[in-house]
This record gives sequence, structure tokens and C-alpha cells, in this order.
Amino acid sequence: MPMDLFPGRNVIQIAGVMDQFEAEMLAQCGVDLLGFPLRIESGEEDLSESDARDVMSRLQRPARGVVITYLEEASAIADLCRRVGTEIIQLHGDVPVAMLEELRESVPGLSVIKSLIVRGDNTAELKDLVDRTRPYVHAYITDTFDATTGRRGATGATHDWSVSRRIVGYSPHPVILAGGLNPDNVARAIRAVRPFGVDAHSGVEDDSGRKSQTLVKNFVLEARKGFESLDKE
Repeated sequence: MPMDLFPGRNVIQIAGVMDQFEAEMLAQCGVDLLGFPLRIESGEEDLSESDARDVMSRLQRPARGVVITYLEEASAIADLCRRVGTEIIQLHGDVPVAMLEELRESVPGLSVIKSLIVRGDNTAELKDLVDRTRPYVHAYITDTFDATTGRRGATGATHDWSVSRRIVGYSPHPVILAGGLNPDNVARAIRAVRPFGVDAHSGVEDDSGRKSQTLVKNFVLEARKGFESLDKE
């Protein structure tokens, strides 16, 4: 890997960071990866690229920032990485393999997390995508497709965890589980899927749409319990 993406333990990611205050709270709660959606399909970014750069530059290890985007062109992705100063990019678009190869060459040292969108039982399709992209990425994230809206991830809905479990067993790279996770189901999801990491967004937000410190703390606690249960097997 170009960088130590997963430093010695299972990781917890929270996406949709809105400002410096929220970022500091997440880090204090033990969140490993903080996700910043930029240039996304809905166009509803939580903060500007310049603000994202400022917030990420202030993060203290072990917490690190991840830019989440639906861009598909290598040049545009590389430009975004340089503008924001990220070392980790999470790609939710249908990025052609040639573009992944070009991205690796144009931004040395960049860690790439590639989404695998679960649409019913499309295990064969996702395994094929793993086969084609494995030389150019460093981790995968399984997420949910919403047939009503067409959204690829960030749906707030769970998917068939058995599909993600099969991908975990097949992938040569670490897999993060996303899609409708919250403090009530994350430990169960971990036991069912056995991922290397988990990701939450709306599942740790209160009615105002901001991250709830109580929900985040409980999510981290339950996720750690889930991972520990796997270690004891």
C-alpha cells in the first residue's frame, strides 16, 4: 500500500463531516476515518473544498480524512485530491479500469477505496469488478443501491449482508461495510459480514442532521465489540 491505510486494527469510518467542531468530536470518539463527500451526484456537499482541506489538515493521527466522490475521470479525481490535499480517495462512480490505472500513475502515494454497490444478489458482478480493479485499489467498500432514486450509496438503507460476506471472502483487499449501519445493528452486521471496517453516515445523526456525540460513541463502542467477538472465535 502507498500508505498505512489500516494501521493495525479494524477501522471505523463516519462520513458527512460538516465542520471542524464535528471532525474533532468524531476523532475524540475514536473514529479512524472521517469522510468528506465532494463533487457528489446530488451536488449537496456538506462543506466546500477549501473548508474540507482546512479541516483535514488539522486532523491528528490516528484520525485521517477520506474524500468521497462520484467523479469518474482520472484527471478530475487527481485534481480534487491535490486541491483538498487528501491521501485517501473513496470512489463511488463507475470509474473505468484504465482511469484507475491512470490515477495510480498520476498521484503516487494515493490510497484508493473503491465502492462495490450491492443491487439485490449481484455477487457475480461484484466479483468480476474486484478481479478487474484489484491491481489499482487498496480497499473496497460495499454499499447499497436505491432503485427508487438511483443513488449508489448514501441511501441510509441496508442491503443483503450475505452478498457483502461473500465479497469479504473473495477480495484480496480489506473490505469496509456501509449501508444503513447504526449503533443498534453494527455489531450484528460485523458478525454476519466479517468486514475489516464499517462506515456510517445518517445512522449517527440526530434530527438536526448533525452527528450526535451519543450516537457516535455508541456506534464506536458497538463496532469495537463486534470486531472483538470475531477475534475471540
